[in-house]
Amino acid sequence: MTFLRRSILVLWLFSLGCSAQSAPSGEVLQRIERQVRSYYTVPAHVKIVVGALKASEFPNYDALTITFDGGEKKQNFDFLLARDGKTLIRLTKLDLSKDPYAEVMNKMDLKGRPVRGNKDAKVVVVNYDDFECPFCSRVHETIFPGLFKEYGDRVAFIYKDYPLSEIHPWAIHAAVNANCLAAQNNDAYWEFADYLHANQGEVNSGKGRDDKFATLDRLAMQQGQKHKLDAAKLQSCIKAQNEDAVRASVMEGETLGVDATPTLFINGQEADGALPANEFRALFDRALEQAGVKPPAHAAVAPAGSPASSK
Repeated sequence: MTFLRRSILVLWLFSLGCSAQSAPSGEVLQRIERQVRSYYTVPAHVKIVVGALKASEFPNYDALTITFDGGEKKQNFDFLLARDGKTLIRLTKLDLSKDPYAEVMNKMDLKGRPVRGNKDAKVVVVNYDDFECPFCSRVHETIFPGLFKEYGDRVAFIYKDYPLSEIHPWAIHAAVNANCLAAQNNDAYWEFADYLHANQGEVNSGKGRDDKFATLDRLAMQQGQKHKLDAAKLQSCIKAQNEDAVRASVMEGETLGVDATPTLFINGQEADGALPANEFRALFDRALEQAGVKPPAHAAVAPAGSPASSK
């Protein structure tokens, strides 16, 4: 009798498992597709594929995955479907035991990168930068020397390479040269970065690619001479043009979702584009407060229309 009861129980559990792995009925499938296509404004060429039902941790709901199939690109989204087939819920589950910003920072390789500011700061600003990008130059000008004067003793600033070589043909060469300088001297790297971001036109005025590269090499060697670097070692590094570190930095950025420049991470919180100084201040101040560091005092901003704001 006990054996019979166990057999019935196993059969019942097995049937539940089979049921939980089945797809919704045809009528429910049609309702799901119509609602999802309408709510998310899914283009006609994108297929909506509803996966099998799976057990969920929520009573009276099964889990399922809906795939948006655009051919070259597919995206999966998790939903909950009521067992009466009348309600579909898009649910985002957040794990509060983890710090998403800390996880972002842990994915970055910052070892050996030149640091500007307080290298022991509790707030680290990482900028995925492109030396040929005009928006990057705008952000660089906003941060250095302006915001750096306010936050330099509280924040560490680090640049990573993310040259958009498809549209910026000399950006990789510039990044390699900058890294050649960084290998010998931190200040040489930053002064080279300052100069390039302020004088992109000097490189762009070159008649062709080789002319632009020659300008970059000359500017890098001038920095080397200014900082009394090993000239032979620097020249050899520049001539070799080893792009491995630059491309590794690009791949790293892609894993973090970087797809444009500039993209900054303030203690892991992402900030995209050429933001104005006041927005950077808000981000920096919040990061400092969360790290237990008092933000610097800021000068009062003149109201709109005042003489100070109209200059």
